[in-house]
Amino acid sequence: MRFSGRWRTFAFVMLFLIVCTGVLSACGGSGMDMPADRADETQKLRVILDWYPNAVHAFLYVAKEKGYFADEGLDVEIQMPSETNDPLRLVAANQADLAFSYQPQLVMAAAEGVPGVAVAAVVRHPLNALMVRADHPIRSPKDLEGRTVGYPSVPTNEAVLKTMVKADGGDPDQVRVQDVGWEIMQALSTQRVDAVLGGYINHEKLLLEKHGVPVRVIAPVQYGVPDYYELIVVTSPDTLAEKREAITAFWRAAQRGYTDVVAAPEEALEVLFRQQSDVFTLEEDIERQSLEVLLPLMDAGDQPFGYQDVSVWEQVIQWLHQEGVIERKPDVEELVVNLVE
Repeated sequence: MRFSGRWRTFAFVMLFLIVCTGVLSACGGSGMDMPADRADETQKLRVILDWYPNAVHAFLYVAKEKGYFADEGLDVEIQMPSETNDPLRLVAANQADLAFSYQPQLVMAAAEGVPGVAVAAVVRHPLNALMVRADHPIRSPKDLEGRTVGYPSVPTNEAVLKTMVKADGGDPDQVRVQDVGWEIMQALSTQRVDAVLGGYINHEKLLLEKHGVPVRVIAPVQYGVPDYYELIVVTSPDTLAEKREAITAFWRAAQRGYTDVVAAPEEALEVLFRQQSDVFTLEEDIERQSLEVLLPLMDAGDQPFGYQDVSVWEQVIQWLHQEGVIERKPDVEELVVNLVE
């Protein structure tokens, strides 16, 4: 849920482009029952990112540049969204085949009846964290009583804050909150607030420190928040039924890209840097640091890259329901599919 002011200036143009190019052809079937004389035809897949291209997406661009998608008979188009709700909305409307999104966001959407199926976990642990200036006396969530926390007005941020303060023996009602939009770094660096939520340890933290504002990170998972999947890949039930073979092939290629990123991160970043545009330029030193942060958090251990543990989904659903973020618990079996066991 990662959108700053510069996204809003670009939103209408991007939305127009996505909608105009996003409508799927009615004749676009899956490759599962393709006649032999058409077996060499490529299958088009449209993928919507969660944010502008950055270090976390390097494996995708490596897979595309090295021809791994082409090896699987795929023509993959990667697009940026115009705003935070676009990825899930376009997938649910079958105007995109796959989208990068966030586990809590998909659970909230599913609880409201928006169709979506997670097919892979990309970042397996939270990036969002409570941050305070290193010179501030706040050491734990209970210390937030009587102080002000700034965050973008997103339901999960409020739930994270309440859970952390309660778990530390504090009273959430004694914490002042301020909607700072996506001016997270400015709010903290100018001491407009005492702490922030909504900033990522692989982005805002690094930028703050680069600009002379050292921060202390307090991890939500240490204070009662489930160890949720920060970034996931989502499709719609209809698209999965129609294009499961192509989506599985997409993820096989993506896994090859990820393996290459792990083996040669600098080479992968050079591929990423070639994706920059005049609208969204990357700070290369920040992306290098970001990838160092991300790679351990993307590692699935003994399981293949992208594997999803159903128990993680159950914990997140239970937590969101307990905190009143969702009224209805979606069915886990309808929400999660592991393409590669």
